Amino acid sequence: MVAERVPVEATHIMMFARSIGDPNPIYYDADYAASTEPGRIIAPPTYIQASAQFDEDYPLRPKIGEPWFGSGATPTGTPPRTDGAKDSEDDGDKKSGGGNGGTLHAEQHFTYHRHIGPGDVLTPTVKPGETWEKQSRRGGKLLFSESVTEFHNQDGELMITSRGVGVRTEKPVEQDPS
Repeated sequence: MVAERVPVEATHIMMFARSIGDPNPIYYDADYAASTEPGRIIAPPTYIQASAQFDEDYPLRPKIGEPWFGSGATPTGTPPRTDGAKDSEDDGDKKSGGGNGGTLHAEQHFTYHRHIGPGDVLTPTVKPGETWEKQSRRGGKLLFSESVTEFHNQDGELMITSRGVGVRTEKPVEQDPS
């Protein structure tokens, strides 16, 4: 599941820029931003990652009253399962990034078609990407999967294409010594 709509607000942009330590006034000062090429306040390049917080099912989003990945109670912040099941099933790259039983977030790429800024309402569309395998140095397979998310604004204009790559390891089959 991905958020159905992502409203972009000036305060969100300013707080995101502060959280990543970027003091560029184009992210918060309307007078300064008016004198720049975009002509308005714009969001920092990685701002689109914050769109995950609009998805109530995002596995890394803290949920009130529930342990969450990174809460510090255990190495992953969530209690280990005792029923032998994985914490979540692998469904491509949607959940890559942590806590899902073996898939790691390997890469993130952004293509910016237009600047996003206050007043934009983005609609994400997730598309499957490529999949491929590589042999690891330790003998197992590395299984890569790509997920592509396109963000269109309220006018239907393509604003950003985000491409994430997840990698899952496949352990080599143990050889019977006999």
